[in-house]
Amino acid sequence: MTCSPQTLLALLTVLGVLPIMAAGPEKVLFDFADPAAMRGWRVQDDGVMGGLSKSKIALDPAGYAVFSGKVSLENNGGFSSVQNNFDPIDVAPYRTAVIRLKGDGKNYRFLVEAEKNARHYYSAEFPTTGAWEEIKIPLRTMVPVRRGDRLDLPDYPGETLSQARFMIANGRAESFQLEIASIALE
Repeated sequence: MTCSPQTLLALLTVLGVLPIMAAGPEKVLFDFADPAAMRGWRVQDDGVMGGLSKSKIALDPAGYAVFSGKVSLENNGGFSSVQNNFDPIDVAPYRTAVIRLKGDGKNYRFLVEAEKNARHYYSAEFPTTGAWEEIKIPLRTMVPVRRGDRLDLPDYPGETLSQARFMIANGRAESFQLEIASIALE
């Protein structure tokens, strides 16, 4: 029996052998058409600081992840996020994060950590249109942030990556839904 390289990579990912797939000049980090891509994603809402926001992430049978919930401003709240931590990977050959998604017309943030357990992360905010779209974020334009505050540090160096995260924090109470098909680097 023979199979294509894509089929072999998908099978190895399902078996947990390859948590991150590479495909030609593009590096696919997460392709939610493969249910194994959901492994490792977890919610982190403002409850870590007393807030009351609630969110969840689930796999839609159509092959995309759905990050949804309600942001509350009560008790010092104001954000919901979903993240995936992994062993650091070399991203030096890549310049851009490419995210295929469908938002709800609200603004979201894409955040990354360069090192495992870093004390800060790098952030880029993007609007959504309510339609399926491809968001392209130049890695070197992502700004250093800690607890929502911009830090006086250089922007993301784009050398290693150990976390991917989506966050909504628009300064208002609101329901939200972000559908994510894939996250890749090019």
